Amino acid sequence: MSDIIYPANVLVAGVDEVGRGPLVGDVVTAAVILDPCRPIPGLADSKKISEKKREQLAPLIRERALAWAIGRCSPGEIDELNILHATLLAMQRAVAALGVQPGFVFIDGNRCPVLPMPAQAVVKGDSRVAEISAASILAKVARDQEMVALDARHPQYGFARHKGYPTQEHLAALARFGALPEHRRSFRPVALALAEER
Repeated sequence: MSDIIYPANVLVAGVDEVGRGPLVGDVVTAAVILDPCRPIPGLADSKKISEKKREQLAPLIRERALAWAIGRCSPGEIDELNILHATLLAMQRAVAALGVQPGFVFIDGNRCPVLPMPAQAVVKGDSRVAEISAASILAKVARDQEMVALDARHPQYGFARHKGYPTQEHLAALARFGALPEHRRSFRPVALALAEER
């Protein structure tokens, strides 16, 4: 799967995030340490596989990984810190929550959070590093489930369909019904909707 050089004789974790672009909800990260003795066929970038396939893979990852954990930052933290710094903090939380601490961490993207172990950012890592692929699937499934739950409480916004991203449907609902407590106030469409309410 990978052209990446793994460090020798240490446990390696992969970390990815989901939810930087949406207007609502947490930014969610996952950290995964895979067990080389329990391979998981079909790992790939979560954006490139179907929802059904992600939902089949997620319990396999949770069952077969040596360790996995979810990290998150709330809309309030995103508004306070900005989305980049909130994402890095959520990544730190995911790594810290692992039941087994890795000796090295691969991070999807081009920025590494400050961690107590060496780390390397990998652009397009969710297609190049199996641990990051697994993390991307866990994070995506977790956040999508939260959007479905939010949709059940507020069906007029259509969260189950657009997952909080700024689609025309979401923007129209925001203009019509206003912002929820779960909306990110620092994101421009939400700020504009709040200004209209005043």
